[in-house]
Amino acid sequence: MIILASNSPRRKELMKEFITPSFIVEPSNIDESIYQNEDPIKTSQFTAKAKGDYIHNKHLDDVIISADTIVVINNQIYGKPKDEEDAFNMIKSMCGKTHEVITSYYIILKDKSILRSVVSAVTFKNVGDEIIRRYIKEYPPLDKAGSYGIQDKYFSENILDKYEGSLTNIIGLPIEKIIKDLRDFSVIY
Repeated sequence: MIILASNSPRRKELMKEFITPSFIVEPSNIDESIYQNEDPIKTSQFTAKAKGDYIHNKHLDDVIISADTIVVINNQIYGKPKDEEDAFNMIKSMCGKTHEVITSYYIILKDKSILRSVVSAVTFKNVGDEIIRRYIKEYPPLDKAGSYGIQDKYFSENILDKYEGSLTNIIGLPIEKIIKDLRDFSVIY
């Protein structure tokens, strides 16, 4: 059985749409803040691995997929916002600029595992406060790294300028790479 070690509705949808409709969701509920590091990729990898190892210890014979997504601008890591004001400040600080979205994922099956990171770039338009506040009101951002979802219609039409790299990575699960790794593990064909 495949277990997704995440409570993210976006990751669940990506799994269902691109990998398999048959999987179990079991979030690890670890404290992500303890894995903060000065190196954004290491931070993301430590968190993804901790999530996966936690669930793997309970399901030794299953395939575990865990992930961690962070947003990085000017070497500052943005995870999920604490509240709406924090979300506003995050989005405002990224307006008119390009930032990186890093998703690290960890796949473990018995004695085999793989830990990778995928980096994409996202550029925001330079928009006013009212557009940001409307976005936050209509699309609650509290469970989203960087306070936004690139797939949200209002966001893509009003705040997003462009992106480079994997769209599914920005959403939270780099599907193209995960499918390749699951094939290499002979989990899917």
